[in-house]
Amino acid sequence: MLLDTCFLIDLQRERKRRRPGKACAFLESWEGAPLSFSLITYMEFLEGYPDESRETADRFLRPYKRIATDAETAWQTSRIERALRAQGHPIGDHDAWIAGTARQHGLTLLTRNSEHFRRIPGLPLAVY
Repeated sequence: MLLDTCFLIDLQRERKRRRPGKACAFLESWEGAPLSFSLITYMEFLEGYPDESRETADRFLRPYKRIATDAETAWQTSRIERALRAQGHPIGDHDAWIAGTARQHGLTLLTRNSEHFRRIPGLPLAVY
């Protein structure tokens, strides 16, 4: 399963407030399942941290596998972008890269942003 940025942000907020919510509940239900995040999600997640806090962010993400992008990711993303643009329903570059990563690796994308990602045919989604 590929974790979308919104999931990681929600999970972080729930843990920080010590008030488990939908993200914590979903994570508990998937205990032991391999979870990963894309390099694009990593970049988006890091935007919320000051310069001196990169180690804190990396420690939070340590339990999950980071998936790098490559030429195949670019190809998958370009197909998604091209199809959605032709339909007049683009979703934004970052979300397209995240979807391209999920598609490339045959992963279900865990998100609460179903409005964008449902537009992508054949992309398995889990919504929390």
